[in-house]
Amino acid sequence: MERSPRPRRSVLYMPGSNSRALEKARTLAADALIFDLEDAVAPDAKADARRLVLEALAAGGYGGREILLRVNGLATPWGYEDLVAAAHSGAHGILLPKGESADALRQAEAILGAAGAPDSLALWAMMETPRGILEATAIATATGRLAGLIMGTSDLAKDIHCAHTPDRLPMLYALGHCLVVARAHGLAILDGVHLDLEDAAGFAAACRQGRDMGFDGKTLIHPKTIAAANEAFAPGPAELDWSRRIIAAHEEAAAGGRGVVVVDGRLVENLHVAEARRLVALAAMIDALAGA
Repeated sequence: MERSPRPRRSVLYMPGSNSRALEKARTLAADALIFDLEDAVAPDAKADARRLVLEALAAGGYGGREILLRVNGLATPWGYEDLVAAAHSGAHGILLPKGESADALRQAEAILGAAGAPDSLALWAMMETPRGILEATAIATATGRLAGLIMGTSDLAKDIHCAHTPDRLPMLYALGHCLVVARAHGLAILDGVHLDLEDAAGFAAACRQGRDMGFDGKTLIHPKTIAAANEAFAPGPAELDWSRRIIAAHEEAAAGGRGVVVVDGRLVENLHVAEARRLVALAAMIDALAGA
């Protein structure tokens, strides 16, 4: 089972150097936010961005949204100080870019521990390089702090020299491999971004594909895509109705000493009920988040 289950349908990157964006994030319907100190921030703005993000987190006001802080890599001049600052930032998790080895995660964990980070502060890993994809199992098992993987499809496409096709065929191996690894080790996993903000149909198709594959949600680069992602990755009314019906039917059958039951001509077993319970629980968490 996933170590930290919660809604992650829409996970929006927010540039850490943009104070107006950090303020606006308090009003957005995203399930989670990634305050970015890495790709979205120019080198000469790194220190100011760190300060702005820490001030925003200290001020709070983000409701029940999950907050991740994407730091710079430890090989950069800013990575170590980012991690030390993040240790008591109030973020729920720290997102490490360019994840390529278990050692990098353990090094980050050691820095957080030395800085006195609480045990509840999670680590997340960006899966965005060919080596990182190949090392996915080692990364997934590197530390008990690890809560999830995030696909970095833009950087990955650059490194493997592939095109961003509508069906994402060049990406399917990497997406599927990391998805299986995440599920095998009880981790959350988020799909990569869709770059064309004017391609609403393509974005919707990518969300459907990600949901069908099994991703928990999608990372986003603009607030206008939040609603579509929330809809795509949430259980629909018909899905929830079916889930509740088979849960009730299975419970009734179990009370009568029967292990299986047929509902509307379809065989229902324990595995179907387990998935139904997950969807019903997810819907309840989504409702709770909306009211937070």
